[in-house]
Amino acid sequence: MKYSNPIIRGFNPDPSICRSGRFYYLVTSTFEFYPGAPVYRSTNLVDWELISYALTRENGFKLGNCWSSGGLYAPTIRYHEGTYYIVTTNVSGEGHIIVHAKNPRGPWSKPVKVELPGIDPSITFADDTVYFTCTGRTPDENDCIVMTEINPVTGEILKEPVIISTGMSGKNPEGPHLYKIKDKYYLMLAEGGTEFGHMETIFRSDSPYGPYEGDPHNPIIRQRDNTHSSIRACGHADMVEDRRGRWWMVNLGVRNLTEPFVLLHNLGRETMLSSVVWTDEGWPVVGEDGFIFEEMEGELPGEEPVGPQNEFTDDFKDEKLNLNYGYLRDPEPENYELTPGGLLLHGSLVTLNDIASPTFIGLRQTEHCTKFKVNLRKISVEVGGRAGITAFYNESYHFEIYIGRDANGVYIGAARHIHDLFVEVYHENISPLVSSDVVRFIISADQTFYHASYKINGGKKREIARASTAGFCTEGTMSMTFTGTWLGMFAEKGDACFSDLSMTNKKS
Repeated sequence: MKYSNPIIRGFNPDPSICRSGRFYYLVTSTFEFYPGAPVYRSTNLVDWELISYALTRENGFKLGNCWSSGGLYAPTIRYHEGTYYIVTTNVSGEGHIIVHAKNPRGPWSKPVKVELPGIDPSITFADDTVYFTCTGRTPDENDCIVMTEINPVTGEILKEPVIISTGMSGKNPEGPHLYKIKDKYYLMLAEGGTEFGHMETIFRSDSPYGPYEGDPHNPIIRQRDNTHSSIRACGHADMVEDRRGRWWMVNLGVRNLTEPFVLLHNLGRETMLSSVVWTDEGWPVVGEDGFIFEEMEGELPGEEPVGPQNEFTDDFKDEKLNLNYGYLRDPEPENYELTPGGLLLHGSLVTLNDIASPTFIGLRQTEHCTKFKVNLRKISVEVGGRAGITAFYNESYHFEIYIGRDANGVYIGAARHIHDLFVEVYHENISPLVSSDVVRFIISADQTFYHASYKINGGKKREIARASTAGFCTEGTMSMTFTGTWLGMFAEKGDACFSDLSMTNKKS
């Protein structure tokens, strides 16, 4: 069967996967976005439904004012004897934490700590033991992988941690996953850094503690060698066996913003899928000899895949907000109110320019060519306040169109923030809005620009500003970042009611 990569589109990095019966479950990183650690479910490995989050207000999880691209790193999900376990690292808080649930839809247990330094934790159930692996440092301060044994319910460390690998490249061995396959232990690693030198390697041993020998064909994902591919930076992988004994691998990768030779991406790191075939010597061959493409084939489990769903609409008539929405850090629930007229946002003094929790609710941008539209009405903001829609990467990189208020009254505005410069690029005072007035805001994107437009009461659409997509790319940020662009609604210093939201996409 043919299928398309990415299988989970938009900002969904560091995928980890497990199987229970005919269902597959997958989790990804969320960093400073909230809730944490989304849980996806599929029956065919291509079509995924978001069913829950492992870390939420309900189980006491808090991000605080973590820095951008801080927060939650690299979760791992595993299923064992009727229970699901997710372990991840809050680099801005408790460090390694682990939760469990009988039902992957939740409720998930309160997180407990695993008192060990490092990132990218993983757990393996084998030989009546729970092995815990993560990154570490050697005595001479080089990167390595360490392993211990834990109680997965309490987080208690049961054995002194030991170094089991330094990888093959000498740079950034991370994302470890340990598997027991037949009578061998396989240790799989991401190496080379999560940028365009990213790759995946694998090693095996007769003992979980080593010594490990490397696959003579390492790296097993070598997308970095394919400079003509539209998919780049592939690595940080996990494997799963389907019910028929076939193996599959998920990994992160990025889609280039323009031509393959321009190393820019603005959608974030996304989740890819490849088949795995084992050689007679017992080593895995991933995808097409280590390469991954947008269009691939494989004997998928389950039903024929539907493929990417490129429409999202919301009239805000449901009792709860859709699970696909995300927030920044620790949102205040009272600032997001479902009313008969739509979603009422109560803006605080916190703005999109702050490392905090502004009143913001958004969706991951899932294609380069997209159009995000929403109606605003009943807008009431103070002087200096704003309410509108935004293309948002982090507090230093965003572009928005909005209704604002200054000393002269109400106006339509557009603004850009890039690096340490925040500029209002359009400002037009308009007549005061009444409760029956409807402002339709639109942000449309292509591979070159984001375009901001509006129309009032169904009138003529006016484009008033644009911003280069290059300003939302990880490669150009002034600090190391790992996220992707969101399209969302916001309010600052006032209230606004949003309705009739739609996001439509075209594959670029």
